[in-house]
Amino acid sequence: MGLRLGQETKPFPSRQGFVTDRLRDAILKGYLTPGQRLEQNEVASLLGVSRSPVREAMQVLAAEGLITLEPHHSAVVAELSPQEVVEIYHVRGILEGGLAALAATRMDAARIAHLQCVLDEISTATEPDHWLELNHEFHNTIYQAAGRPRTLAIVVSLRNTAALFIRSFVTSLEHREDSIKGHRLIFEALANADAAAAEAQTRQHLQLVCDGALVCRRVD
Repeated sequence: MGLRLGQETKPFPSRQGFVTDRLRDAILKGYLTPGQRLEQNEVASLLGVSRSPVREAMQVLAAEGLITLEPHHSAVVAELSPQEVVEIYHVRGILEGGLAALAATRMDAARIAHLQCVLDEISTATEPDHWLELNHEFHNTIYQAAGRPRTLAIVVSLRNTAALFIRSFVTSLEHREDSIKGHRLIFEALANADAAAAEAQTRQHLQLVCDGALVCRRVD
């Protein structure tokens, strides 16, 4: 199979946490692709651990919707149908729009300044993984201001699941240019403490991503 898992970047308190993070990161960055099979023995050998933490990690990732467990100590990277993508983005629009509306009433000067810095950096970012990190930083900064950690956890889970389908689209130059425009409209709404506009712009931004990813997949 020739697994490619990227580089380790941080310490972990447990082997299971280490394996979970390496596999999740490999899936979200496209090193492991939808439909690709994962064998426990191969993953364990590659990462230098026993099968036990690999099995536990796979159970965590299955619960997150990133892989599907199969018999005989294996799993496959999850695949999403267009209908599932539409459903995910419908739910994300509701949740993230609500978080943005709440955040608009709670943003302080420090967060506004940080968002401006992220916007400036994302406008010049060219490397896809770096661009995605900045994109997540932008949205997470907003949603954290809403003060709804359980809702944010659901959003992150849905975002990770959707990443399996939309990565090739969201890292395209065309999308990145459109996304920057959407980010600026969201930022303006937040800077003006306009909750209704923040919610509307966030939902529109997500809908454009969903529509664009679906078109991109049909063309492919």
